[in-house]
Amino acid sequence: MAKEERKEKTKSKVQEYIEAIIIAILIALFIRTFVVAAYKIPSRSMEPTLVVGDHLLVNKFIYGIKIPVVRKTIIPVSEPKQDDIIVFIYPHDRSKDFIKRVIGVGGDTIEIKNKKIFINKKEYTDNYGIYSDDMIYPAAMQPRDNYGPVVVPEGSLFVMGDNRDESADSRYWGFVDVKDVEGKALIIYWSWDSEENDNIFWKLRWNRLGKLLH
Repeated sequence: MAKEERKEKTKSKVQEYIEAIIIAILIALFIRTFVVAAYKIPSRSMEPTLVVGDHLLVNKFIYGIKIPVVRKTIIPVSEPKQDDIIVFIYPHDRSKDFIKRVIGVGGDTIEIKNKKIFINKKEYTDNYGIYSDDMIYPAAMQPRDNYGPVVVPEGSLFVMGDNRDESADSRYWGFVDVKDVEGKALIIYWSWDSEENDNIFWKLRWNRLGKLLH
């Protein structure tokens, strides 16, 4: 009898552990899907704001709760606005996530003249962009330095990387559907310099940890 009781207790404990693990997984999935998610920066397109090796948390709730797959917002909170750093589904390959800065929203007229950005015919105060190439290309060659004017469709966004001369963005592949925005970049929680080989300790970019993004 005592042996059977011990078996029942053991089974009960195992069941409790399994239930706890399942609940933890469900909570983690809920948080990952609707609240906050982690992303890693793989390219230089957002330098100097974000550099290769930065790991950041993205606030997924700030733009509302969306039904996965169909991307329909069921609880609206706010809309992406100019200068927000957003993570979104890349329009030409939906298996990829991109991160860029919002330059224009629906209804805005965007024009770039010799690297200067104009929104609704007024020069954009570019507090975040950097330019690494002195060359200025005409629009007939490529849209990097001279572009538009174009009107951003309603429900869409015009985005650019902060590293203006080394970013594949809306100048090249068009607008971002607001429905495809995953969230707003919040904070750098880890940053690792893989090119630093001399000292493992210095691979960690201490000065970037905990940096709030804006």
